[in-house]
Amino acid sequence: MKTVYNFSAGPAVLPKSVLEKAQSELVNYENSGMSVMELSHRSSLFESIIENAETLLRELMTIPDNYKVLFLQGGASMQFTMVPLNLAQNKKAVYVNTGSWAKKAISEAKKLGIVDVEVIASSEDKNFTYIPEIRKEDIPQDAAYVHITTNNTIEGTTIFNLPDTGDVPIVADMSSNILSIDYNVADFGLIYAGAQKNIGPAGLTVVIVRDDLIGQADVLSAMLDYDIHAKNGSMYNTPPTYSIYMAKLVFEWIKEQGGVRQMEKQNKEKAAILYDAIDSSTLFSSPVTPKDRSINNIPFITGSDELDKKFNQEALAAGFENLKGHRSVGGMRASLYNAFPKEGVIALVDLMKKFEAENGGTK
Repeated sequence: MKTVYNFSAGPAVLPKSVLEKAQSELVNYENSGMSVMELSHRSSLFESIIENAETLLRELMTIPDNYKVLFLQGGASMQFTMVPLNLAQNKKAVYVNTGSWAKKAISEAKKLGIVDVEVIASSEDKNFTYIPEIRKEDIPQDAAYVHITTNNTIEGTTIFNLPDTGDVPIVADMSSNILSIDYNVADFGLIYAGAQKNIGPAGLTVVIVRDDLIGQADVLSAMLDYDIHAKNGSMYNTPPTYSIYMAKLVFEWIKEQGGVRQMEKQNKEKAAILYDAIDSSTLFSSPVTPKDRSINNIPFITGSDELDKKFNQEALAAGFENLKGHRSVGGMRASLYNAFPKEGVIALVDLMKKFEAENGGTK
């Protein structure tokens, strides 16, 4: 089989051992004569899968007992509506604008017309290349929540240290760095994450929410109501069964690797290899403020659209997939999630050095 390094921002690389395990169980799961994709979500076999998935996630993230874990659908984008609908009807909701996904979350909350949306900090003035200061004195203490995006997949910035929000709960879109940075769940009121970066294949969304924040609003749609999903064990309707099964396998793999703390250590080591190469280069550079640089999504540029295009073409020919930067940013972007191998980063750096030697420096 052709060997490639997949730098995709999502759907992203999965651990090879997980894929092989899934392959071995694909046709006949637990000697049932059925694939996981064929199992009834009401069957004892699938109930065991979803229960084990939750147990493992709770263990990996040290999720307190007073938090619900929900396995939902609709992607993180559905949460842009579900969060304000469940938590902030006829209340103020505070947002921090750090990039494309934060902007969409803000836009969706405003569309509801029943939430007073206030943006208290933004880095849009410098194309989201830094994390703005989030000051406690700017946060109305009667707000329903403060919404942050912990890692900005497109722009390559991360909130490593959470702001002091007083008594106002933090709601976090953690789609692209969940399970790769060891955050304290108890510091958040609600965490949500699309699965297709560090958890599993697309189709699953994980929500971790504190008990006291749900069941307080009159939500007209059952499918948008956290309380209904919680009371039905994430099975109010048919859940994304195969995606949950794959997530369980990934959780098992992370545990085998040493847990989230070890994932963070490895991710920082991988990112340091690439950032060191960028910072020592006379051709490549990072547009992101150093202290806010993501360890999961690393954009870099040459300063020339023509050279960026040429590098992307050569990288693709060499087996480096999905390295081209997001269309709104350009350049290149290396997404180094938990399952991305260290040797892939080293190979990329070697390619960069070769390209620089052949094309000269501009910095």
